[in-house]
Amino acid sequence: MSDQSMEAQPLFDREQELNFLELHVQEALDRARRAGASQAEISAHSSQGLSVMTRLGEVETLEHMQDRGIEVTVYIGHRKGNASCADLRRQSVLDSVDRALDIARFMQEDKFNGLADTQLLATEFPDLDLWHPTRMDAESAIERALVCEEAGRADPRITNSEGASINAGLGLNVYGNSNGFVGRSAGTHYSQSCVLLAGKGDGMQRDYHYDSRRNLGDLEAPEETGREAARRTIRRLNACQLPTGSMPVLFSPEVAKGLIGHLVGAISGSALYRNASFLKDQVGTRLFPDWLNLSERPFLLRGANSASFDSEGVATRERNIVDAGVLQSYVLASYSSRRLGLKTTGNAGGVRNLLLRPGGEASDDLVSTIQRGFYVTEVMGQGVNLITGDYSRGASGFLIENGQISHPVEEVTIAGDLRDMFLNVQGVGSAVDTRGNIHSGEVLISSMTVAGE
Repeated sequence: MSDQSMEAQPLFDREQELNFLELHVQEALDRARRAGASQAEISAHSSQGLSVMTRLGEVETLEHMQDRGIEVTVYIGHRKGNASCADLRRQSVLDSVDRALDIARFMQEDKFNGLADTQLLATEFPDLDLWHPTRMDAESAIERALVCEEAGRADPRITNSEGASINAGLGLNVYGNSNGFVGRSAGTHYSQSCVLLAGKGDGMQRDYHYDSRRNLGDLEAPEETGREAARRTIRRLNACQLPTGSMPVLFSPEVAKGLIGHLVGAISGSALYRNASFLKDQVGTRLFPDWLNLSERPFLLRGANSASFDSEGVATRERNIVDAGVLQSYVLASYSSRRLGLKTTGNAGGVRNLLLRPGGEASDDLVSTIQRGFYVTEVMGQGVNLITGDYSRGASGFLIENGQISHPVEEVTIAGDLRDMFLNVQGVGSAVDTRGNIHSGEVLISSMTVAGE
């Protein structure tokens, strides 16, 4: 294990490494042309990371990761072949191209296959402030994890720990295709988490807290992560069930992000062209109250998924996916858009920094608006059917009484229909959680079935 910083290691002279990757991309494209491909696209990546986990004051794992690889896609007419390798020696790259071509020759024609339309490719590449290499050797990472866990275990009601972890990584990528596009990207990421347990026997509870940022300096102090993990764990002690009935349900920001994720899944191209979505043919339809907006912000500085082009080279753009409650467009890549007779939305590789904008009823304090309801902090199970919109999940959280958090609740099920849930959003909280790719505050649904005792 080297004690050099990630910044100092020669692999990550950023420009030198990007030039190295681009050289292999160009060689692979040249090989594909000479070998008979009508189109080709190549993606080469290089990454490095450090990961540490401590538990009960001892180091449990310490890993240094270093990886390079290339992914090759070639087209012979409308027949497609893929190959990849984790070896960037020149001959290995050329062999990968040959293997992809061999595969393409045996595939069936699919008229929707092919590169993104040339006129849609990115031509501007603004600096999105994603590159922040910072010294993080093994010793400093271990110390940060130990401090995080120690802060969480300081409360005597914490009886055990599943550990604290620190992760730091750098990643570079070059994408090129036979239409002449070459795009480069580089980014850093840092995260920390702590998982704690409180109580004993059947009354034991578990919870966690984490933070994740592009810049190490933007992470909250490790002590804060540990203390928040302890607070969240302790507040779950002495949980009980709720009687079955209908009531307002308030999703915490972490759980609300999953609700947005279900919407994205239902408007994604692969679900739509397979007729596996309850939101097919719903562009222009009101799905939410007229005050609600969901925007995509690919140029967000230091954003978790910011990029000026998608994984096909298509230029990204800021847009409202939901505007004034109305669904404006789907989430499409080139293949799915052709299947649907539409144009790609620049979402090959997924959505980029979604923001559910605060609004609705008392968005600064949604709890105070509820006489009796359920505040959901965790959901479990896979009970979401995007074909029908049925929603049923195990949940835990807190009872709300007279506008205040009352006592912890566990072992209940919340159920509804996603279309009804979307239409019945009463408020989105103003305290937006900006960690990760989906940013949201609390989300209040006016009524859902809560099944307990």
